[in-house]
Amino acid sequence: MALPNPVEFAIPLFGVAIAAELWWMRAKGGIAYEPRDAAASLIMGLGNFTFGLLTVGFVYLTFEWVRQFALFDIGFQWWAFALIFFAEDFCYYWFHRLSHEHRVWWAAHVNHHSSQHYNLSTALRQNWTGTIAFTWICWLPLSLAGFPTELIFFQMGVSLVYQFWIHTEAIGRMPAWFEYVFNTPSHHRVHHATNPKYLDANYAGILIIWDRMLGTLVPEDAAEPCRYGIVKNLGSFNPLKIALHEWAAIFKDVARARTARARFMAFLAPPGWREDGRGSTSADIRRMWQEKQDKPDLPIAAE
Repeated sequence: MALPNPVEFAIPLFGVAIAAELWWMRAKGGIAYEPRDAAASLIMGLGNFTFGLLTVGFVYLTFEWVRQFALFDIGFQWWAFALIFFAEDFCYYWFHRLSHEHRVWWAAHVNHHSSQHYNLSTALRQNWTGTIAFTWICWLPLSLAGFPTELIFFQMGVSLVYQFWIHTEAIGRMPAWFEYVFNTPSHHRVHHATNPKYLDANYAGILIIWDRMLGTLVPEDAAEPCRYGIVKNLGSFNPLKIALHEWAAIFKDVARARTARARFMAFLAPPGWREDGRGSTSADIRRMWQEKQDKPDLPIAAE
């Protein structure tokens, strides 16, 4: 059964929504788009689409190969569409969480966090290297369960389209029941923030329930405005640097590593880990921040 690509159908709506957000920000006297930043995000989105076209065949065949060993024979029944909604979203949560916890996947994902602005154009700042980093293996269990590859890809597209609208400051909070169940602009602003209390939280795709269940939910605090970007901001709008800077840093660390363990950890340790112990992971930064709350005279290191 051939299913449409939701992203292709949504592209015109993306453009309309960006124009509406830009109008709203100017009408409210807020911070308008930074032209170079928005252009970089658009180029990143175009690059992601292009690399996706070049590699989709390989990924599709891999999913089909895994499906040979499926535990069940799931087709396109109505309940399969309902079940894949939850199953794919759970896979997305783990892809997203692992992409923040292991540097090799962070290298593919970090570009999405590299903008210091938070608007709908940021949603288009997608990766170029996710396929070669094999981040898509998080969805292979769906093939092993027996879901058709077309249905898996369709739901992945639905998730991507949903996540577009949550990249905005134009929407404050949704109704309480919606905030409890779904990912929202409020939840996702926290995810993009570099404030120590917000680091590595709210990994949700569509449903925030996984964060609630697994202890990674951090609510947005009106007393703690979000600061966007990454811990060490790039200061560049060059798409090549945005896409590849963390890969370059990894290979630099591998080249100067003194032990085999350090070379291994350069790929699989959390971002911020250093062989000499002088780095700071998100966990380190949060711990130092918490110590600062308990003992205000202590400095916070964020290197």
